[in-house]
This record gives sequence, structure tokens and C-alpha cells, in this order.
Amino acid sequence: MPELFHDNDLSPPASLKSSGEHHRLTLASGRASNDSSDSLRNLELSEGPMSERGRSRSYSITGFDFQRDLLPLSSSLSEPDTTVFGESGEKNITLLHGIGLIVGLQIGSGIFSSPGVVVANTQSVGASLVVWLVSGLLGWTGASSFAELGSSIPLNGGAQAYLAYAYGPLVSYLFAWTAISALKPGGNAVISLIFAEYLNRLVWHTTQDEVAPDDIPRWAIKLTAVAAVLSVTIICAATRNLGTRASVVFTTVKIAALIFVIVLGMIQLVRGKASESFSRPLFEDSSRSPSAYSLALYSGLWAFDGWDQANYVGGEMKSPGKDIPRAIHSSMAVVMTLFLLANVSYFVVLDKATVGMSNTVALDFGRALFGPAGGVIFAVMVSISCFGALNGSTFTSARLICVAGRERYLPAMFGRLNKSRQTPVNAILLQAAITIVFIVFGGGFRSLINFSVVASWSFFFLTVLGLVILRVKEPMLERPYKTWIVTPLMFCAVRRIITPRLTG
Repeated sequence: MPELFHDNDLSPPASLKSSGEHHRLTLASGRASNDSSDSLRNLELSEGPMSERGRSRSYSITGFDFQRDLLPLSSSLSEPDTTVFGESGEKNITLLHGIGLIVGLQIGSGIFSSPGVVVANTQSVGASLVVWLVSGLLGWTGASSFAELGSSIPLNGGAQAYLAYAYGPLVSYLFAWTAISALKPGGNAVISLIFAEYLNRLVWHTTQDEVAPDDIPRWAIKLTAVAAVLSVTIICAATRNLGTRASVVFTTVKIAALIFVIVLGMIQLVRGKASESFSRPLFEDSSRSPSAYSLALYSGLWAFDGWDQANYVGGEMKSPGKDIPRAIHSSMAVVMTLFLLANVSYFVVLDKATVGMSNTVALDFGRALFGPAGGVIFAVMVSISCFGALNGSTFTSARLICVAGRERYLPAMFGRLNKSRQTPVNAILLQAAITIVFIVFGGGFRSLINFSVVASWSFFFLTVLGLVILRVKEPMLERPYKTWIVTPLMFCAVRRIITPRLTG
């Protein structure tokens, strides 16, 4: 087998040499053989189409052999290295499991916080609902593109595996580094700040009847967010089972909170008790600023984040060629419907100005219906769901750091497990430290949303563009599911249009 690195490349770490020979998967180009299905099903994959053809080099489809650990859904850090780094060969994730995974990850803190940002930028009820629809459709085009990639390259790792194949290992490596240093901690910071907003407003409402969002000191919110990060750090470091067991409870609470919002809002609408949001023209006072709509769209995209997660476990699905597309399309339809109904419910109960000023729209929703007690109930439910999302994200982020440490892309100390607790304590502490830096110096909840979405969607753009490249360069690659070519082109075009306006 050719060496993983050419003579001109940097030498691989010792751990990669030892483990890579046993677990390396190489991908044979579809053009090398008319029977691309054999090459893929046997996981003999050669360099991607963007690699230099003149170099006799092959590389791991896993990029740097730790892409499958971006989301540790089927293995534990306490398991032997052969399970952590290699493919276990088990196919135990069904279609329903895939749908549940995506829906559970998409329904998170975003739908309880982003509506205010969307309305503040669009300035009208109708325009905000259109932004939510467009956000969902844009996410759906990306998800459909990922469905094709996942069915044609049925390996764990999602974007990192596809980037490695389309562009080579360097881009995949950069994605992993960006996830460790920015994407994961930035997202964790957003979740912790949402948790802090809800908890602080809950506390302030116990002493005052009416509390404007600006009345709560910024230092109090940031201090609470830091405390949440430290609490989750202790939970994840204390035992390897506590965090995963608690995630079931957290997921149940957040889905229940969203369903309550929808049901209560629809009841009010049927009873004819809608707020003035629906008594005036829906598009009255709509913003005409393209930059404002870009900001609103990114907040909507943040709420839909998670549509790519089935691809991270594609190698463990029983029938990835069929189930990945079905799971993605089914979950996107469900989540889009729920999010649109939730936003309608917010406007049924609250006026446009209240929604636009609030980062804690669910709390205001509960107070408007049931008084202070309703605010307390919804604040507690959303706080629990945010804490659960932070717990799960910290768990997966620490695992990524741990595997990177084992492969020597970070100092080896971050790849070690605590001997008594069998948890990656050093990796968890590093993740907490980076997250706290984002909380303290990141500029607040709304600024961090823009940062996180721009960073993550930059790699989504490259990944979907890679699909177009593979269509041209690898026409013989077997594609059990093939999306319309206009789908990835539309995704890339919209991504290129809105980003300059946002950064400008």
C-alpha cells in the first residue's frame, strides 16, 4: 500500500502509523473502474478528484482517522482504540433512529431565542415568517446534497469525510481544527448565553413585575453562562455515563416545550384571541435592507442547525443508501412544520415589538398566557433544554479533542483518559476554557450566532460544492440517491450572495 504521506509531506505521527495501517480506508476513483459500487462497498477509496494526479499517493478517507468521532453516537471513550478509531462494522441505526437523531438535534435552543433576532431585522411579521421558510428550505437544499454524499460515500464523519475525498486531507484537517477551536466552543457559548438569559430573567421576574431585556446586567448573564459551562464540565468529567443518561431527559423536555408553545398558540388562534400582530398587514414596515435580511436568515439557519447529523453515522446505518435520504427529508419536513407553527404561535400571543426585543420569547409567551407562573414554567423548561444541549455538545466536543490528542494533532495530554473515571478530563477542560473565552469576549448572544453560522456554513458551502465537483470528476460513482443538480447549485449561490452582505 502506498504511504499515507508523500516524501514532501510532513511525517505522520507515530500513532497514525501504527493504527492507520490496520484501519485506513482508501477510496478508488469512479473513473478507475466502471464498477464504482465495488470500490465503495469494499471501502477501497483513492484520492479525491481535487488531489494532484501526478503524485502516487493515497490517503485515508477519514482524513486523519478521527472523523468518525465528531459525534460519538455508538462508541464510548472507554472502549479499546480499535473501536474508537476504526470501524466497528455494526449496522444498528435504523431509519427511525436517524429521523429521531436529526429532529432531536435540530429542536434546541434556536427556536426559543432566534425569533426575536429575525423579527428585529425584518421588522414585520410576514417577512419574518418568510425568512423562517427560506431558512428551512435552504437547510433542506443542503441536507438533500448531504443525502447524496452520504448515500454514495457511506462512511461516518459527515462533512469531514466528504471534504477529505473531494479536496484532499488538508481541507478535512482544517475542518477538524476549526471545529475544535471555533465551531464547537462558539456554539456552546451561544447555548450557554441563551440558558443564562432565561435563567436571569426568571430570577429578575421574582423581584419585579416587568423587566425589560436591557435591565439585566450583561455581567450577570455572562457570569451565569460561565457557571453553566463549569457545571456541565463537572458533569462530563465526573462520570462517562451521567451525561448521556441525562440527555434523554433533556431531549424530552425541549420537545415538550416546543409542542406546548404550538398547541397553546393554536388554541388561542382558534378562540379568536390573536394579538395585534395579525390584526395589521403582515408585511407592514418590512425592512428593505439586504444586510438585515442576511442577519435574519443566519439566525434562522442557526435554529435549523443539525440537519447534517445523520451523515456522521452513515457507516452505521443498516441501509445508508436508502435511509440517509429518507431520514433527512422526513426530519426536515417535520422540523420546518414545527418551527413555522411555533413562530405563528409566538405572534398569536405576543405583539411584534415584544418578540423583536426579546431573546427569551418563550418566557414572554408563557407570561402573556398565564402570568408570572407561566413565565416561570417556560423559563425552566427552556433552561433545562439549553442545559441539556450544552451537556451533549460538550460531550461530543471533548471527544473530538481527545481523539485529536491521541493522533498528536494536539498535545498528547489531551488524548488521555482519567484512570479512575475513564473520562477525557483534559479535553473537557480545554473545551470549557475555549468556550469561556467566547462567552467573555465574544460580543454577546446575537454576535456569536452570526460568527458560528458564518464559520460552519463556510464548510457546508465547500462540502456541497464538492458534490458538484464529484458529479463532473467521478461520473461513475454509484449514487443510490441523486438530488437534482439545481439543489446544490442553489445552495452555493445563496450562500455566496448572503455572506458578502453580512460581512459587509
